[in-house]
Amino acid sequence: MYSIKRHIESVVERRAKNSKAIALTGPRQVGKSTLFKHLFKDVRQVTFDDDLLLQQATEDVGLFMLNNPAPLMIDEVQKCVSIFSRLKIELDKTDARGVYFLTGSQKLQLIEGISESLAGRVSLLEMEGLSLREIYGVDFNRRFVPNEEYLASREKKLKDYNGDLWKVIHRGSYPELYANPDKEWVDFYQSYVKTYLERDVNKLVKAKNHMTFVKFMTLVAARTGQILNYANIASGVGVSEVTIKEWISILEKSGLVYVLKPYTPSALNRALKTPKLYFRDAGLCCYLTRWLTPETLKNGAMSGAIFETFVVNEILKSYSNEGLDYDFGVFFYNGKDKKKKNKDGREEEVEGEIDLIIEENGTLYPIEIKLTTKPQAIMASEFNVLDGIPEKKRGMGAIICLTNRKLYLRENLVALPLNYI
Repeated sequence: MYSIKRHIESVVERRAKNSKAIALTGPRQVGKSTLFKHLFKDVRQVTFDDDLLLQQATEDVGLFMLNNPAPLMIDEVQKCVSIFSRLKIELDKTDARGVYFLTGSQKLQLIEGISESLAGRVSLLEMEGLSLREIYGVDFNRRFVPNEEYLASREKKLKDYNGDLWKVIHRGSYPELYANPDKEWVDFYQSYVKTYLERDVNKLVKAKNHMTFVKFMTLVAARTGQILNYANIASGVGVSEVTIKEWISILEKSGLVYVLKPYTPSALNRALKTPKLYFRDAGLCCYLTRWLTPETLKNGAMSGAIFETFVVNEILKSYSNEGLDYDFGVFFYNGKDKKKKNKDGREEEVEGEIDLIIEENGTLYPIEIKLTTKPQAIMASEFNVLDGIPEKKRGMGAIICLTNRKLYLRENLVALPLNYI
């Protein structure tokens, strides 16, 4: 069912007109194949979730292509490694645009297949779950950067949705949950985890049993928004640190988690180089950590971590929906580059963190995410560690929180409610 307009639509249509093939990656059930069906109704569709079709393509890819002529959409294309070299041959024989439409829920595998055989021939886009803008029908599709130009543009399309905020955070971002409002939350996520384990995990990892991997997923979900500590997770699961690294990679490949890179320029020589981990979908994170209602989540011990996870993902979606890669422009900072004087008057290093740093055109925009209705300038006290970085300047800083209006706390610091993202 296609009931909510996806902001990436216009990007997909534009790329399809200018590329021989287009690939859409993202987690299962975010609407990749649904979007292609909606936009390209006359294109034949096959899926490699069908084991028979996968076997045919694997055993004789030439015959498979003969039986499935272009234009063709192939779902879960990364499952058949041999098809990439064949697609290269087919694409090199034509100057037509919009010949092949590919989807894959294993992002890194899909990128690897494209980079090895189809580099320069395929336009690659990432699709994520529904954004707040999409859920509430906000017709605005620019990436979030807290500068004056963005804020002025965003204010023309503001919509108030604070009243239902925790319901949306808890429900998650999968389209089916909004296309079918009567769909039971527990039923959806229970089925999602089961399908994920059976279709993806069993083929990628040799876990002793499903429960071991589910326990691992639960422990990771409980650490969303935290510095990634492999040893700590390994101790909780009862497997080796090497195994945990492999399993984190699987979650990342599947689009279930995002590993946020630290900002470590040479000028910040006391910055930690360990990344942070965020679950991609707050609803799935709530399901795994057993926050079963919006009310218990709102008042529970993980409310701050889930809120931060939700905000980070909304910002990342604003990039993906514009067709942009955020991996090289969005970071966080954690370190001891800040100094203050102690009681004896001597300077000492102080550990501090900046939740997000957006870098654009040589300007660094620091962002703090706080579960508060009363933002204060002191909450952004770490932002000045960015001032000493050569050839970079510090732009407007932002505190994203539960305030009900935009509020300047300093000339270069603004507090923003979620409807500004």
